[in-house]
Amino acid sequence: MSQAQRPLQLDAADASAYAAWFACLAEPTRVRLLHAVAVSGREVSVGELTDQLGIGQSTCSHHLRKLADTGFVRLRKERTTTLVSVDPASCTALPHSADALLGMLVSSPDCAQDLPPDVTVRAIEVADWTAVRRIYAEGIATGDATFETEVPDRRSLEHSWLPEHRWVAELDGEVAGWAAAKSVSARPVYAGVAETSVYIAARFRGRGVGKSLMHQQVTAADEGGLWTLQTAIFPENRASIALHQSAGFRTLGLRERIGQHHGVWRNTVFLKRRRADPGVNA
Repeated sequence: MSQAQRPLQLDAADASAYAAWFACLAEPTRVRLLHAVAVSGREVSVGELTDQLGIGQSTCSHHLRKLADTGFVRLRKERTTTLVSVDPASCTALPHSADALLGMLVSSPDCAQDLPPDVTVRAIEVADWTAVRRIYAEGIATGDATFETEVPDRRSLEHSWLPEHRWVAELDGEVAGWAAAKSVSARPVYAGVAETSVYIAARFRGRGVGKSLMHQQVTAADEGGLWTLQTAIFPENRASIALHQSAGFRTLGLRERIGQHHGVWRNTVFLKRRRADPGVNA
């Protein structure tokens, strides 16, 4: 059986972590408590939760401690009041664990199915830069694509993007999107680690352009000596998170208040894709 045909195996450490999360939620009262805190959108006192759920304070405190120990909620004391809030990391870790358990996360671009036949992906050419920068601007305009507020000039992009890892997708005779990778560090030890970006023109979203670009990006990375791809995405950009997960990116965690965007602190979901078998000396 070839490596591409071997069934994917769930890492033992991941399996243990997932089992602990699901075991914590096997108690209906904890599920109700977590939901009550999540939908409140703010810190909630233990007293409020006991009233909402109609349970005793000792019972409520016991289950909240279990939720806190597992990483679903945070507890904060304010004088004699205990305030409860959802741990932001669980908002991405729990969905990721369910995706992994149900086999929705692939580890190889060979697993990609149903790539649109009308989308062509090729290397960026000189004539493409105007369209590339226009699509970049459309991404910035959404408010959920990047911390950038202005489109970098062509020279900056050419300098930062790896020459062998920048692509455009064509659809209906137009440049419909682009993907690129840049080194995360100049240190030799990180030579095979790159940060990736994928942008789709507004009028071509939903037509498989992102899927085609992602497939080309991870294929070229695997064949071109990049053993790790990583990216940071705003949690609100669920379509981008799903696209990356479909290509084998794993959610490593939520980086809270990592930077300001238009004066507002924003979180990012940090994802990573590791080449399936880079070899001992790769």
